[in-house]
Amino acid sequence: MDMKIIFPGGKKVDADYKGFTIKTDQPIREGGEGSAPEPFSLFIASIGTCTGVYVLSFCQKRNIPTGNISLLLKLEKNKDTHMIEKITITMHVPEDFPENYKKAIVKTASLCAVKKHLDNPPEIDINVIKK
Repeated sequence: MDMKIIFPGGKKVDADYKGFTIKTDQPIREGGEGSAPEPFSLFIASIGTCTGVYVLSFCQKRNIPTGNISLLLKLEKNKDTHMIEKITITMHVPEDFPENYKKAIVKTASLCAVKKHLDNPPEIDINVIKK
């Protein structure tokens, strides 16, 4: 499975993957145009949206409406390193959400593939090849 990273100009860096172009840019204050999210924002969004896919599937299989369900990610950073130390995902569900499904939906949300990769991170090798 390969992903091609391209440099379309300015501070933009895009990824071509599975027939999609995933666009990134840097904010204006960093010399970019602010035309797309920063890569790190996409990383955080991938945690939330991946969790959301599992929540959505759980609800759809049980005919639970999702119109009033949302997820909120809270990021806690280390003051010295500025690295994120904790991400808390809170599911907001309507009052009539079935009580007997609360533990099950949390367990299902925890199956997110992005979260699993963070729990057991892959080795990342970087090398250079002249064309």
